[in-house]
Amino acid sequence: MGSVVAELDQRITEEVDLPAGYSVVFGGQFENQRRAQQTLMVVVPLSLALIFLLLYFAFGSVGQVLLIMLNVPLALIGGVISLWITGQYLSVPSSIGFITLFGLAVLNGVVMISAINQRVEGGLPPAEAAFEGALTRLRPVLMTAFTSALGLIPMLMASGIGSDVQRPLASVVVGGLVSATLLTLVVLPTLYQTFSRGWIGDRTHQA
Repeated sequence: MGSVVAELDQRITEEVDLPAGYSVVFGGQFENQRRAQQTLMVVVPLSLALIFLLLYFAFGSVGQVLLIMLNVPLALIGGVISLWITGQYLSVPSSIGFITLFGLAVLNGVVMISAINQRVEGGLPPAEAAFEGALTRLRPVLMTAFTSALGLIPMLMASGIGSDVQRPLASVVVGGLVSATLLTLVVLPTLYQTFSRGWIGDRTHQA
């Protein structure tokens, strides 16, 4: 809809000679979509900032919070690719899907980093703790992703009334869960030591 309105606006500007004092305004669904997108431009950054703050209170380490937040762009990759494959565009429903996806991705990161931290505090070397933590949390992370994705399959296959809302949301969440889950199990344990040096140093000093 946005591209259609943009084309209409361009053609009116180039081809239509409006009398003085007249103008063309697009309303209806386009106006509602533009208003919703402006709201999301505020809500999404604010949500991410609040998530960052809560994670810092929980972990007490900026590095580990950044590592967990790394799941957000990892999930974003799958969501964008899913929209591209299905031939859909970024819309309000897909934007809401991204917000949901970010929450699920952060949850997986919290589960992973918490498991690794427990093993480091138990005395394991960071590299070994990262491997064992990823291995033991493989099943919970996969279960979270698969159950969420399976629940959205009916929306993904929808073709009736309301499918224009359901399909973009489901496509983003399912595609993002695939990329976030696979990359979480590989990227987060690999980068754990790099982002957790300060936290590990504090635990070593206390010991």
